[in-house]
Amino acid sequence: MRIFTFIYFVVFFVLGVLTSCSKSTKTSNISEYKFFNLQQQGWKSKRVTHFVNDINYTATEVPIQYYLLKDNQNDYAKVDSLYQSNIKERIIEIEFQHANEIDLLLKDYTNKSYDDAVKYMAFTIGEDFTVVTSSNDTIPCSGINFERNFKIAPFKRVLLYFNDIDPNDHIKLIYQDHLFGNGIVKFNFKETPLKL
Repeated sequence: MRIFTFIYFVVFFVLGVLTSCSKSTKTSNISEYKFFNLQQQGWKSKRVTHFVNDINYTATEVPIQYYLLKDNQNDYAKVDSLYQSNIKERIIEIEFQHANEIDLLLKDYTNKSYDDAVKYMAFTIGEDFTVVTSSNDTIPCSGINFERNFKIAPFKRVLLYFNDIDPNDHIKLIYQDHLFGNGIVKFNFKETPLKL
């Protein structure tokens, strides 16, 4: 009888130790699995393109986890925490490219000097963008980042930041094109945002 009691306590002790060890790594393993699945789906899966007057306008909703992981590689618990504190943020990448890969910031396309067109892309273009949510809220752009490529790539890219958007809302990006003069361009993102 004592041998069975001893075995009983040993089994429960071992199971207790294994359970406590697995709990600490369980969150990390789940996060790694989710990030792996997200990478397999493609980080930039929500892409909408419009072609107007020889210019391709391509908007891509990029999951915020993509940028969080760049600075916190392999620290999935920290990424989860940062994501939860920034869950209402949206990042949209927009690219402008001429059909013949001509530099779009030339005076022929912007009616501005090249320097003024670069300044507009770097500082003012955010005022041309708003987001309309599926709950009919209009959200102005809260920040931009013009990625300078110094004529190496045939496109111009701007990152747009929006705040206070319900994570379950679909969004429509509205661009009033004051730079190239092509009117209003709408990008409808019908999918829900990629989530962890």
